[in-house]
Amino acid sequence: MRTSAKFSALVVAGAMCLSLSGCADESSADTSGSESLKGDVVKIMVGGLDKVIYLPAVLTQRLGYFQQEGLTVKLLSEPAGVQATTSLLSGDVQGVVGFYDHTLDLQVKGKKVESVVQLAQTPGEVEVVSTKAAGDIVSPKDFKGKKLGVTGLGSSTDFLTKYLAVKNGVDVSDVTPVAVGAGQTFLSALEKGAIDGGMTTDPTVAQVLDKNLGKVLVDMRTPEGSKAALGGLYPASSLYMSSDWVNSNKETVQKLANAMVKTLKWMSEHTPEEIAAQMPADYAKGGKDLYVKSIRSTLPMFTKDGVMPADGPKTVLQVLKSFNPNLKNASVDLAKTYTTEFVKKAG
Repeated sequence: MRTSAKFSALVVAGAMCLSLSGCADESSADTSGSESLKGDVVKIMVGGLDKVIYLPAVLTQRLGYFQQEGLTVKLLSEPAGVQATTSLLSGDVQGVVGFYDHTLDLQVKGKKVESVVQLAQTPGEVEVVSTKAAGDIVSPKDFKGKKLGVTGLGSSTDFLTKYLAVKNGVDVSDVTPVAVGAGQTFLSALEKGAIDGGMTTDPTVAQVLDKNLGKVLVDMRTPEGSKAALGGLYPASSLYMSSDWVNSNKETVQKLANAMVKTLKWMSEHTPEEIAAQMPADYAKGGKDLYVKSIRSTLPMFTKDGVMPADGPKTVLQVLKSFNPNLKNASVDLAKTYTTEFVKKAG
C-alpha cells in the first residue's frame, strides 16, 4: 500500500508539473532568470514552446536578443492558448505568446488585453483528416457527426474548427470537439481513431504526413490559404498582454518589441536550415530534416515587422461572430485589441 501511495503521489506531482508550469519545456527553451520579478524580468507563457507557429519566442531567446535589451525573460509552456490566457489574467505571467483572437473574446468579457507584437498574419493551422476517415471527409461540409481534435476547448483551434463548420453549412452542435493537445497526443488520437481529424500545426503536421496517419484538408499556413479558408488574412500568433500592464510598463514592453521585431527580421533573411540550427535539438522530434520541412512550410505565416495587418482584425471579428454567441451581437472596439506603438518604434 505504501508503494502504491508513493507511486500515486508521483503521478499527481508529475501531472501538476506539466499542466501548471510547463516545466518539461522550460529547460529546452534555455530560459533563465530570477523567479522574483525585479526590474526587467518578464514571464511569458507560450501556447506550446515547440510549435513552429510560436517559434519566434524561443528564437529570440536563443539569439540573445532579449538579453541585448537588458531583459531577463522566463518562457513557460502551456499546450493550449486558453490556459495560457488564464495564467495572464491571474497575474502569474506578464505576457502570452498565443493567438490574437483571444483579445476580442476577452474584451466582451470585460478584460482589456492587447497584442503588442503581431508575429503572424495567418493562423499557421492545418485541418487534417485521418487516413481511415479520408473517404468520408473530403471537405468541411462533411464535419457533421465527426470527432475533431483541437488543442483545448475554447482554444483558437476550437474557434477555427467551428468557423470552418459553420461556413460550410454544418451547425457547431453537430461537431464533437475533442481536446487532444498537439504533438504525440494528437498523433496518438489520430492513429487510434479517437478523432476523425483535427486542427494542428507544424511540426505535428509534418509528422502526420510522414507517418501516413492522415492528409491535409485545409491549409492555413500561407496568406493564400488563409484567404481561401477564412476570407482574408487572419492575424494569429502574437505577444499579447494586459492593457493596464502595458500602459504601466512601456519601457519594458518597448524592449520586448525591439527584441522580437529583430527576430522577425532575422527570420526573413535566413533559411529554414539556419533557423532550425538555432532551435533546441529536442524540438525536432520527427528528425532534423522533417523539422526543417516544418519550418519551411510555416514561414509564410510570419510578419517581418511585427505590425498588425491592416484588415486582419476585421477578418478575425467576422470569423468569431459567425459562431460565438458572446460576440455575435456584441460591440467590439478593435482599436483596443492591439497596438502598433511599440513595433513601429522598433522598426
